[in-house]
Amino acid sequence: QVYPVESGGGLVQPGGSVRLSCEISRGNLDSYAVGWFRQAPGTERERVSCISTIHHSAYYADSVKGRFTISDDKSKNTVYLQMTSVQAEDTAIYYCATTLPFFCSENFRAADFGSWGQGTQVTVSP
Repeated sequence: QVYPVESGGGLVQPGGSVRLSCEISRGNLDSYAVGWFRQAPGTERERVSCISTIHHSAYYADSVKGRFTISDDKSKNTVYLQMTSVQAEDTAIYYCATTLPFFCSENFRAADFGSWGQGTQVTVSP
């Protein structure tokens, strides 16, 4: 069982930046794809981005494309989500989750990710 652990959330001003981290407790990033998802109050969970280290590929939802960047550090078994030019609409709990590398594709979806972290809150406010 893999236990992703998120960190790095907090209060961010509109237009600012924040970096989230997702550390994978077991195995290595060649064995998994890691996805970021978010959920705001009263809304469904929304996909944000995923990365497959072994395939050297990454995908983004249209709502964050050009503003968010996903990356990985194999030596730390950690995936990062760099968020820039944040907006109020980015306020949510951000979750990371793991799946097999195959499921990180253009149409990646939450249902294909099996192990989920507890989430980290990002609040965008002046």
